[in-house]
Amino acid sequence: MSRGDLLSIHPLELKFPFALRKQISCSLQLSNKTDNYVAFKVKTTNPKKYCVRPNAGVVLPRSTSDVIVTMQAQKEAPPDMNCRDKFLLQSVKVNDGITAKDITSELFNKEAGHVVEECKLKVVYLSPPQPPSPVHEGSEEGSSPRGLVSDNGHVNAAEFSTAAKAFNEQLEAQDLSPEQTRTHITKLTEEKKSALQQCNKIRHELELLKREGNKSSGGVSFMFVIIIGLLGIFMGYMMKKS
Repeated sequence: MSRGDLLSIHPLELKFPFALRKQISCSLQLSNKTDNYVAFKVKTTNPKKYCVRPNAGVVLPRSTSDVIVTMQAQKEAPPDMNCRDKFLLQSVKVNDGITAKDITSELFNKEAGHVVEECKLKVVYLSPPQPPSPVHEGSEEGSSPRGLVSDNGHVNAAEFSTAAKAFNEQLEAQDLSPEQTRTHITKLTEEKKSALQQCNKIRHELELLKREGNKSSGGVSFMFVIIIGLLGIFMGYMMKKS
């Protein structure tokens, strides 16, 4: 904040969060420290680059006024984000009742005997915030996804298949309503119970076939292979369903 006798100016640096092809604005607050009317005027070394509203005005006694400085959209960033642009804010005591329409350049002419206070303002570019990294080092449960990839960069097929199956099951569960979920679980439980009963029945028949193996070994062996194959297919189907 400036320490002039007429106006307190805050801030003394115009800070712009720089972004390409985007207009950026910042504000100045002018506080009249006197019991008189104070006129002000804002100048810049690069008038085509900035728009100041208002660039001139009057601050009433013991009151404040805001000035908005807008930087036009820039096509490229300056080297090292350094800006050499400067602003100059001039202020002068004027007669009571004067308005912004009455302000002329002559009011700020020192050679005409007017006491003009001047405050220089710097322009500072702020670097835009960096976006968060899209790569997560670990999952939400604390496990690392690197376990799916071996040291030589190949995917572990078994672990990948297990993870994909669990993921698909989770998605399917999310698409079901609570009532549908309970019905689905009941159906799976009944199918599992039926499968266990079938397995026990097949095992019992296998025991009987083994006991008769000495009588007709060739036929029993062929039948044994068929039953084992059917059992494997049936169990594989039920494991896939569950």
